[in-house]
Amino acid sequence: MLKLYYNPLSTNARRVWIALLEKEIEFELVSLKLNGDQFQPDFLAISPFHHVPVLADGDFHLIESLAILDYLEAKYPAPALLPQDAKDLAIARMVQMVTINELSPAMSPLVRQTFGGAGDEEKLEKGRQQVAAVLRFFEDLLGDKPFFGNSSTITLADVVAGVSVPWLPELGVSLDNYPKLQAWSERLNSRPSWQQTQASPELVEAFKAQMKQLMKPQQS
Repeated sequence: MLKLYYNPLSTNARRVWIALLEKEIEFELVSLKLNGDQFQPDFLAISPFHHVPVLADGDFHLIESLAILDYLEAKYPAPALLPQDAKDLAIARMVQMVTINELSPAMSPLVRQTFGGAGDEEKLEKGRQQVAAVLRFFEDLLGDKPFFGNSSTITLADVVAGVSVPWLPELGVSLDNYPKLQAWSERLNSRPSWQQTQASPELVEAFKAQMKQLMKPQQS
C-alpha cells in the first residue's frame, strides 16, 4: 500500500492527498508534526531535504509534489487527471507552474502578516501586486470552462492551484473581482476530496500561535 507522509497544513502535501482521493487509490497517511520530527534520521533517510510530502511505494520514495503527481498519473491512469489534447495539456501544465513559481512565492509575505502579525510593507505590496497578476491571468485562462485545461473534469492544474487560490480571502485578498475564479474555487471546495483534506480550525489557530512565536524575534 502507498504511504503519504504529510502535514495537514502543508499545501504541497495536500495536492498529493487530493489526487490520491480523486483517483480512489488506497493509501496510508503518515502525519508529521514538523516540530522536529522531520529532522529525525528515519525521515531524513527518505526525505534528505526534510520536507513533506513524501510518497512511499514499497521501497521507492518520491519527493516533490509535482513529481509525485506525475508518478500517480502514470501509474494509475484512470481516472485521468491530465487531458490528452495538446492545448489542454499545455494549459494544465502552465497553471501548475504559474502556481508554483509565481503565486506561492507572492503569497508568502501575506501568510507571514496574516498568521504572524508582522511584515515588510514593501514586500507585502509587491506580493499583492503579483497575486493580482496571477489572478487576472487565471481568470482569463479559465474563461467559461468549469475547470482548467478541460471542459468537464478536474485536472492536476485544478489540484495544484486549488489548494492555494481558495486561501487568498483568508490572507486579505478578495476574489470578488474574479467571478469565474470565485465560482471555480467554490466548485472545488464542494468536492469531497477538498472537504476531507481541509485543515481544521483548531489546527489553523495552532499554526497562528506558532507563527506569532516565530515572528517575535524578528519584531524585536
